[in-house]
Amino acid sequence: MKQGNPDVFPVAARQGLPSGDGGTGTLVRYLVLSDLHSNWQALEAVIAAAAGHYDRALCCGDLVGYGADPNAVVDWVRANCAAVIRGNHDRAWKAEEDLGWFNPVARHAALWTGRALTSENAAYVTALAKGPLLVDGFQLTHGSPYDEDEYMMSAEEAVLAFEYLETRLAFFGHTHLQGGFIWNHGRVETISPFWQGFYPDLMRVDGDCGYLVNPGSVGQPRDGDPRAAYLIYDSGAAAVEYYRVAYDVETAQRRIREAGLPPILADRLSEGR
Repeated sequence: MKQGNPDVFPVAARQGLPSGDGGTGTLVRYLVLSDLHSNWQALEAVIAAAAGHYDRALCCGDLVGYGADPNAVVDWVRANCAAVIRGNHDRAWKAEEDLGWFNPVARHAALWTGRALTSENAAYVTALAKGPLLVDGFQLTHGSPYDEDEYMMSAEEAVLAFEYLETRLAFFGHTHLQGGFIWNHGRVETISPFWQGFYPDLMRVDGDCGYLVNPGSVGQPRDGDPRAAYLIYDSGAAAVEYYRVAYDVETAQRRIREAGLPPILADRLSEGR
C-alpha cells in the first residue's frame, strides 16, 4: 500500500462504510450478481433462492457470452436490476469489436450472441455503463477499479486496486471466483468462503477495513463448485452473505449444444471450471 503510512486506508475521502440507504434513511439488502453469461437456468435458480431476501438487485457485468439464453437473462436484468455495469463480454458481442484478444471459443460465443440478441436487448447491453459505478456509497466494477478488464486473482494483484477505490467497499467480478480481498491496516488478505453445507457463509464488514468483494459467477463458476454463486449485502447488519445454489446444469448444457456453441462451454459447467 502507500509507503510511510500503511495504517491509513488509501482513499482520498477516507469515508466510513456506506449506510446503503441512498439518502433515504432506509437500510437495504442488496442482491449482488456477476458473470451471468447467458445461463438462464442458473439465474432462474438464484432468483428463486433469493426471493424475498433482498430489496435491490445489482450486477457487476457480463450478462452475455458463453451461454445459450442471452435474451432471457438480459430481459430479467433490464426489468429487475437497479444498477448494472458492463463486462468484457457485454462489449465483445458486437461484430465491430476487436476480438483478437478473445480465445477462439469465447470469440465464437460472442459472435453467436450478436446474432441472437433482440434489437432491444442489444441496445441495452451496448449502453451499459463502464465501471466503477458509485451506488449508495459503495462501488461496482467488473475487473479492477483502474482497468475493467484486469483480473484480480490474488492478494498481490489486489494491492494496487485498493489505491484506486473511492469507497471502503466495492463489488467486482470477472474472475468467476467467489470471495474477494480485505485491506486490513496495510495488509491485503484473501476472502475464501468456507462451505460446510449451511447458508449463508457470513462475513462481518469492519468499518476500519476496506473490501473488494466478489459474488462469484452465476452462469459459469470457476472455483471447482458448479453451483451458481451470488451474495447479499446487508447494509443494516454491515454483513456480506455468500451463497451457492444448485441449478439444472443438464438443461443449460443441452441448450448450449443445441445452439451450436462450442461443446466445451457445456462440458465445463459440470465441473465448475
